[in-house]
Amino acid sequence: MFARHGAQLEFDPLSRTAILGQSHRTLLTAPVAIVMAGTSDLRVGREAARTLAFAGQRYREYTDVGVAGLWRLLERIGDIRSSPVVIVAAGMDAALVSVVGGLVSSAVIALPTSVGYGVALGGATALHAALASCAPGISVVNIDNGYGAACAALRISLALAASQNAAEHPE
Repeated sequence: MFARHGAQLEFDPLSRTAILGQSHRTLLTAPVAIVMAGTSDLRVGREAARTLAFAGQRYREYTDVGVAGLWRLLERIGDIRSSPVVIVAAGMDAALVSVVGGLVSSAVIALPTSVGYGVALGGATALHAALASCAPGISVVNIDNGYGAACAALRISLALAASQNAAEHPE
């Protein structure tokens, strides 16, 4: 398969994803926000972004807005709140997940990443922190699963769009 289609693959070394072909549709839904704590979360966030783009879903990326510099998040929180679905990619202790979950009414998908050192344990600490978040209603995907986070965001976005369409066009 690779020998036959390798030249047609659009490869992104940062996210380590390859796309064969392109989506020919654009979903008429509000953009998904992809919020990344630090630049070390870019690889996984970009995987989610490329998955959304391939499906025709618009998105906005917010990079380096971790809680170590809370003002960076607060400067962008208005824009983030405008998205009905938010993916939060964070490693270390994944504190950003709970903070965003407490600041937005949007659906929040926690994407724990394997970045960090010492007791970060390859993302296990971030995963456990996301699972134990005190912010209610957060969904959690596995460590470094940008694809899974994007798929969850797509399902939520499509359900919201269908609900809105039904409300606007009752039978």
